[in-house]
Amino acid sequence: MTLSTTSPARLAELREETRAAYDALVARGLALDLTRGKPSPAQLDLSTPMLDLGGADLGPAGAGADHRNYGGLTGLVELRRIFADALRVPVDQLLALGNSSLALMHDTLVHAALFGVPGSKRPWSAGRTAVLCPVPGYDRHFTLCEKLGFEMIPVAMRDDGPDMDEVERIAAADPEVRAIWCVPTHSNPTGAVYGEETARRLAALDAAAPDFRILWDDAYAVHHLTDEPARAPDVLALCAEHGHPDRPLVYGSTSKITFAGAGVAFFGASRANVDWLTGHLAARTIGPDKLNQLRHALFLRDADGLRAHMDAHRALLRPRFDLVERVLRTRLGGLGVADWKRPRGGYFVSLDVPDGCARRTVELAAGAGIRLTPAGATFPYGTDPRDRNIRIAPTYPAPDELEQAMEGLTVCVLLAALEQRAAAPSRIVHEDEHVPPPA
Repeated sequence: MTLSTTSPARLAELREETRAAYDALVARGLALDLTRGKPSPAQLDLSTPMLDLGGADLGPAGAGADHRNYGGLTGLVELRRIFADALRVPVDQLLALGNSSLALMHDTLVHAALFGVPGSKRPWSAGRTAVLCPVPGYDRHFTLCEKLGFEMIPVAMRDDGPDMDEVERIAAADPEVRAIWCVPTHSNPTGAVYGEETARRLAALDAAAPDFRILWDDAYAVHHLTDEPARAPDVLALCAEHGHPDRPLVYGSTSKITFAGAGVAFFGASRANVDWLTGHLAARTIGPDKLNQLRHALFLRDADGLRAHMDAHRALLRPRFDLVERVLRTRLGGLGVADWKRPRGGYFVSLDVPDGCARRTVELAAGAGIRLTPAGATFPYGTDPRDRNIRIAPTYPAPDELEQAMEGLTVCVLLAALEQRAAAPSRIVHEDEHVPPPA
């Protein structure tokens, strides 16, 4: 049974029942948070042994490099070796820098705005600059563009990456379109993993802008939830193969691997792009925190150590995502009021409610003490044209709190949908809003 096939009398009864359930939810005085994708305390505890490394471990290296001193702008090669395979960047084209990949993306775009990038005819801020933004997408990417005055052009996100017909059409027709945001592995928030064909079309893209860049934010490259890890295509190799070696800028970090506030960020690109960025970085720093990088290298040891560490993360996270799936399926499955993604990794679940109901759902949830990411946050300028997407972040709350929050959220989704049907009873629920019952 879906709401679209339910009699008006039964809909009225269901609306009263759901309103009563919501009033009872409000009366509980909850204070629950599903907003940001933060590691839980248990995840952070996995890296606590890294703090036990003492002065004897972190002292001067025998080869003469003293990591306590100035220098080393490109970061420790020992750590770059560990992450080179995960990010699919050759070691000599990978930089290990400060603690935040977001800060690194910010600095990269600021340098592009002020000076342009290799191949630019002008700085990106000297006139109109537009950036393609797959949606739903990462709100902080959009915040960076808005802060710098870059126009954002939404393109639809598919299960294997952005709608490449749309991307190719826009980029070929507009020389001021200079970049596209990509989260290729377990994309934020849908969990999409870019396919080989998508990456190949991005690499071969006939962009009108000679300095077009792929902003390849591989934040969840090693954050898998299943026994079959996803792997993003090798965008550097594909772009080189198609004659555009300078096109991709690859970003990553350990923020959700070790300590979110004390990690290491990575930048990978062509030799020309690496030289371009280090040339600008040299004006603002003599080198990153090499002792923190050394701690990470000693703690993770090698690529196998990184995989083992992420297996421990997966053991903590998988039950949370299974819980979200179970509650959504049990409470909303088959009603035709919600559709959601079932990610194989990453930190989020993307929930679609009926058109026009996302803001009301978030408002109802707030009234019941359940904080959600603002409706519209996953779209440029905070505006979801269909007002339907909600991003769920299940990683931080304790399991019992997560279950309470999800149970409450489903009440809010159903009530918002029933209110809408009462206001416009002739509305037809779209097929893509229907969630089939479990097999």
